[in-house]
Amino acid sequence: MKNYFNKLALILVLLTKPALSQVQNTEIDFWNSDIPGAIETKAFNEVNDTLLDKVKQVKIPTLKVFIPENSNGTAMVICPGGGYALLAIKRAGYDVAEWLNTMGITAFVLKYRLPNDAIMQDKSIGPLQDAQASIRYIRRHAETWKINTQKVGVIGFSAGGHLAATLATRSADSTYSVKDSISAKPNFSVLIYPVISMQEDKTHKGSRRRLLGSNPSKVLIESFSNEMQVDSLTPPAFIAHATDDEDVSVENSLAYYQALRKNNVPTELHLFQDGGHAFFLGRKDTTSLYWTTYCEAWLRSNHYIN
Repeated sequence: MKNYFNKLALILVLLTKPALSQVQNTEIDFWNSDIPGAIETKAFNEVNDTLLDKVKQVKIPTLKVFIPENSNGTAMVICPGGGYALLAIKRAGYDVAEWLNTMGITAFVLKYRLPNDAIMQDKSIGPLQDAQASIRYIRRHAETWKINTQKVGVIGFSAGGHLAATLATRSADSTYSVKDSISAKPNFSVLIYPVISMQEDKTHKGSRRRLLGSNPSKVLIESFSNEMQVDSLTPPAFIAHATDDEDVSVENSLAYYQALRKNNVPTELHLFQDGGHAFFLGRKDTTSLYWTTYCEAWLRSNHYIN
């Protein structure tokens, strides 16, 4: 009889325990639809085409969770790029999450709102609000995924790199009302061919126009030029960029690296001879193929992973 009840209990556990695939597909509305500064526009609906790797018109930001088989307690928020016009959510999101999982990192793909006057009162801070809220959400629920709250990082690609660097340099900005003292500052950042600056001689003009408008003020330009916002408390950063990038100038990464060095913030920069823009996890037959290897070594040497 005892064995019967033991077997019954085991069956019940197996039936009620969610499968890994179900957990992996969990997509969290971390605002609970109470999005600060949101404008309700019924005609504005999300366009999601994963086959073409394009998500547009995001109205409800979410975090999609990817859990490793052997978690080491480190977590990373992934900010896909797309010039603040779209999100390349597969190659700069889901694929990256699976790579992070191989290192034991719990990954969260951030589907953030793209700046648009139709759905937000201040489009310049909309993406930053989502990034800040995502870090706070992960820390508040760290026990759920057995995450070390002192090992929560961010990784961003292209315009997603701008968002990640903005989060790193402006995490303390009050962009919405917060009811607790949970910090939005990432412990480290990984920036891959990032847009860093909004300065005319460096910026990706499409990203700047969509985020700041056609004629931004000098104050607005400087506040979103992340190389100008670095201080001694800015989190350490790993940066990778291809020298032949014709879309986002390598000067962006150089400017951020120099600012970090000036403020004695630990940083590592890898400049590749070729790879162009949007090389994601690396292109065959280009030097950009190796950035993931160097990044993993950096994460280990800085004790973010074992």
